[in-house]
Amino acid sequence: MATNIGIMDAAYFVGRSEILSWINSTLQLNLSKVEEACTGAVHCQLLDAAHPGIVPMHKVNFDAKNEYEMIQNYKVLQDVFNKLKITKHIEVSKLVKGRPLDNLEFMQWMKRYCDSVNSGQNSYNPLERREVCKGGGREVSKKSAHSQPSNKGGSTSHRPQPSHAARRNDVSTANPANQVAAKPTRPSAAAAAVAPAYDQQITELKLSIDSLEKERDFYFAKLRDIEILCQTPEVEDSPVFAAIQKILYATDDNGSELAEAQAMLTAGLQEAVPLSPIAEVSEEKSSETHKRKNFANPEVDAAGVSNLSPRRRLSDVSNIHHSGSSLMT
Repeated sequence: MATNIGIMDAAYFVGRSEILSWINSTLQLNLSKVEEACTGAVHCQLLDAAHPGIVPMHKVNFDAKNEYEMIQNYKVLQDVFNKLKITKHIEVSKLVKGRPLDNLEFMQWMKRYCDSVNSGQNSYNPLERREVCKGGGREVSKKSAHSQPSNKGGSTSHRPQPSHAARRNDVSTANPANQVAAKPTRPSAAAAAVAPAYDQQITELKLSIDSLEKERDFYFAKLRDIEILCQTPEVEDSPVFAAIQKILYATDDNGSELAEAQAMLTAGLQEAVPLSPIAEVSEEKSSETHKRKNFANPEVDAAGVSNLSPRRRLSDVSNIHHSGSSLMT
């Protein structure tokens, strides 16, 4: 019994036609593509054919169209895998998408498994088992409908067949409304010629919309940066930033926000008149000159005193004493 087989096993080299032939002959179906079995119902019945009676066929939905309905079928299949202790992983998310390669690989594995457990019993009746399924009765009616035309064809094969021209005349005279209704469905040559031009216009409009959206996002990001800068605590009270915020948050489109912002800016600048830079520079220069005049260099004064004659030094001392005396007033 093969539950896990390698990717290089001969089972994965079985072609699509052989897989389809095996499915249709085992279950008496009329599948034309392997991916038509993506609903999971076919897998359930194939396993039921390999192990008759183990699959609760009344829970299988052959009429599954949506993914959630298909997932229910795969849940039934997984429950049977657990009963049989089959460790094969079912990639449900890929199978329900109807991808041809994924469905082919899983069906190749199913064929390999069913062939390994087949005991040669041919008493399985797929139509009878499918009648209890949801949508299974319709599959049975399809099968019977496909078999009935073949029997009718055999019984009427020796009847005289009318000529091709006579059949054409009968069809045209029997139902002329069909011929009239069929004409408008064919596109005219003018419409076919105009279609590429419309396609080009649609493409150009899409490109223009993309460009405009990018430009909008670009300028919006710039305005957002300016708004964040204006909300900085250090400059939030500045009249310049207040005027910018006035323009940013304006809701009216009458153009008055610019004039109001200019008025706010002028009023704010008049309230805080700064000191002229020229006056500040001149004041600094005068203070520095005053400091230089009052600065006394001890070394220079000591050198000058040492170069004076004794008589001159004595006279300077006497001048100092006399200047401090009350008699010299």
